Amino acid sequence: MIDVLVVDDDVRVARINAAYVTKMPGFRVVATAHSTAEAITRLGEVPVDLILLDHYLPDENGLAVVRELRRQGHQTDVIMVTAARDVATVQAAMRHGALQYLVKPFTFAGLRAKLEAYAALRDTLDGGGEAEQAEVDRIFGALSAGATEPELPKGHSPTTAELVRQVLLAADGALSAQEIAERAGVSRQTAQRYLKLLERTGRVRLSLKYGETGRPEHRYVWTPATR
Repeated sequence: MIDVLVVDDDVRVARINAAYVTKMPGFRVVATAHSTAEAITRLGEVPVDLILLDHYLPDENGLAVVRELRRQGHQTDVIMVTAARDVATVQAAMRHGALQYLVKPFTFAGLRAKLEAYAALRDTLDGGGEAEQAEVDRIFGALSAGATEPELPKGHSPTTAELVRQVLLAADGALSAQEIAERAGVSRQTAQRYLKLLERTGRVRLSLKYGETGRPEHRYVWTPATR
């Protein structure tokens, strides 16, 4: 599990962001904080892999949290989640080692893309060892993988796409279009339409299962790199 600290001066917003994180497979919120001082205290109390960090805090700004945790030797990763959109703040966040920067207001899909990219980065780095140029490119590519959420073609519903996606994420293995349709509560034709789109964009991997009839069954699984 990836343990997350959510830092935001607004208690309601912190609660919403925490709920968003909880919806992501493989992530859990271990603490929340509403000020720089409280964030630093929480970091001393519980192990944290990732901080979702607001910039505008009542005592000091979010970058003060990053400076302090680096001073203390913590290598905790940081994603800025803030309304601060001036270039100077964005640049300072980069120089202090923030991996991603998400501007408020945002949707769950926007945060999900950032977290998926972060999970992909961790998966890539878990292999360890030495890296050739192609591997280095893949590591840096994982950081930008969640930079934008692809737009759906005309006639496709984001709600239906999310339903199909959640079914695939919750599955223990590959599913047929019929199984996905039943679990998502949509028709088989609708499920197939969205599965083809997700396959074209690299989010879903298609495999063939051969049965007694000799006619292969198409089965789908969410690709680990975008989980």
